[in-house]
Amino acid sequence: MARILLGVSGGIAAYKAVEVVRLATAAGHAVRVVQTPASLRFVGRASFEGVTGAPVLVDEFEADPARGAFPGDPPPDHAAISHLELVRRCDVLCVAPASANTLAKLAGGQADNLLTSAALASPAPLVLAPAMNDRMWSHPATQANLELLRSRGAVVVPPGTGRLASKGEWGTGRLADPADILAAIESVLEPAPFAPRSLDGLRVLVTAGGTREAIDSVRYVGNRSSGRMGLALAAEAARRGADVTLICANVALERPEGVRSVDVESAAELEAAARAEFPAADVLLMAAAVADFRPRAPEDAKIVKTERDGLTVELEPTTDVLAALGGLRRAGQTLVGFAAEHGAGAVERGRSKLARKHLDAVVVNDIARSDIGFDSAVNEVTIVTATGEQAVPLGPKEAVAGAVLDAVQRLRSESGLPGTV
Repeated sequence: MARILLGVSGGIAAYKAVEVVRLATAAGHAVRVVQTPASLRFVGRASFEGVTGAPVLVDEFEADPARGAFPGDPPPDHAAISHLELVRRCDVLCVAPASANTLAKLAGGQADNLLTSAALASPAPLVLAPAMNDRMWSHPATQANLELLRSRGAVVVPPGTGRLASKGEWGTGRLADPADILAAIESVLEPAPFAPRSLDGLRVLVTAGGTREAIDSVRYVGNRSSGRMGLALAAEAARRGADVTLICANVALERPEGVRSVDVESAAELEAAARAEFPAADVLLMAAAVADFRPRAPEDAKIVKTERDGLTVELEPTTDVLAALGGLRRAGQTLVGFAAEHGAGAVERGRSKLARKHLDAVVVNDIARSDIGFDSAVNEVTIVTATGEQAVPLGPKEAVAGAVLDAVQRLRSESGLPGTV
């Protein structure tokens, strides 16, 4: 476990820093947050304190109730000077977002607030994630400041290109993806250990994508699942330390690093692969969209259109792979299903699958909405368990994956199993 000191400067992207903290704590790191006064205009202390479980500091002269200690550490026996004790204990200092103003101060060695004072006193690696308007980003002064900071050893996580805060603005300056920021933080810690992480030692099996059932040698019955959700789950589980196996059904997207991948095409192939991998798994995340039906008698060759007046394809049911695996579960396994439901009653239909398929949780998303679900980068779901429901608001599938893994860890914690929050 690493001790991460996160500095948050003023800018609309400050709200994304909450997700950086959530990902870091889920990965097993201890986090303290220092905010600039300007950042409070965009996100309050309570948001960070709720995720870190530690007080947030803003002013150089305010007392730190934790006396500079990070979550899990015993506090010192004296009232330490806040910025000195925090940087003495931290393994890495990250500023996200780093505004143009804060970058200029860091380059100039200024120490006019708690964050810049801490940075000037810090011997730890420095990670900077800039966020600002594209014209501020491209200004020679900003680029010169960044080059100077890089020459001193700072790691810069470049901003992304896209829609900016001001209406109609487009360009480079968006804060990097929170997962990429965490990856940069963890990269500067190597080879120093930042484990244990919350899923260390656990084996997680994830299915992703959509199966294809052959009509002939060319055509197939399939669905619109891209596999994004399953890949996000696999990446998040690996980030938390799990040994991850990913069964991909016709997924064209790049696979997460550090994940073993098995490629399949049909429901039968997915079933065979899942049955082979399932006995060793501690957690199953069944995100693949498995066909419910397949052609009863597929043709070995291509059906020639000119030789037929029409085409009738008789379908037969496929195996309910998740229910079959649920019937084989052993003690200590946690099973999560995904249910793509349409319209009213979606959550109730998802709940009905819990007992019927021997599951611990079902993640329900409403595919009646065109803005979420299949082949979309965002989703909005409800996680259903035997004891209740958790609504996960609209957000990137990476954030949804984090919420699902959080739920898995809670379920395992409540059962006294390894892999806890």
